[in-house]
Formats: sequence, structure tokens, C-alpha cells
Amino acid sequence: MTDRPALVGPHNEKIPLPREAFEVLLQVHQAMKRGLAIHVAPLNAQLTTQEAAGYLGISRPTLVKLLESGAIPFVKPGRHRYVRIDDLIAYAEQLRNQRAGTLDEMAQGAQEDGLYDLLDGPPPRMR
Repeated sequence: MTDRPALVGPHNEKIPLPREAFEVLLQVHQAMKRGLAIHVAPLNAQLTTQEAAGYLGISRPTLVKLLESGAIPFVKPGRHRYVRIDDLIAYAEQLRNQRAGTLDEMAQGAQEDGLYDLLDGPPPRMR
């Protein structure tokens, strides 16, 4: 019999966990030990524009401009806009990839222009 992860309650009751659930709970535990806030929600959960802006680290008016431009999908069942968490995650990932690509292009251009030859050693690695 193989050892399976389990959640153990205060009265020693055991609830078997899938490996994936164990990994998530382990990450939550480690983050909480470091004093970080944790929010667990299903990927299809909807956030207000204020919550979505906070997730992305931008102002609410900036988020609204992104929504209205079509950069991030949203729903507006009444007067208020709502954004799905999975759409925010996808947008943030796309933004990270664009930034990384731009930095790579800048580094390549600097290399081709010989700018690194002007340094006393290799440039410090930022990533």
C-alpha cells in the first residue's frame, strides 16, 4: 500500500487527498508561514473592478480602460463590471511574456550595438 496524502483533523480523523490538492495546501501553508495573505477561489469566480485592479496592481480607472479596449473580457449584468479570475491570470501572463520579450530584444540590440563592451564585466542579471 502506498502512502497517500491526507488531511488530519484535530480529533485524528483523516481525509485522503489527491496529490494535486496536497501540493496546493502545502503552498498555502508555506505562504502563510511567511505572513503572506492567501485567497483561494475557483478560476471562474468573478471579481469587481476594484478587486481585479488590486490583483493586477493598477488603478481601477486604468483597469476600466483595459476592459473597454477589449484587452480583458468582462461581463456587465447591470451597472457594474465583473472580471473572471482566469481572464486576469491570462492577461497577467500575457503581459509578463510581452515584457520578457521586450527586455530580450533590448538586450539583443545592446549586444549588437556593442554596448556591453563598454562595461567592466558582464551586466548584472535582473531575472
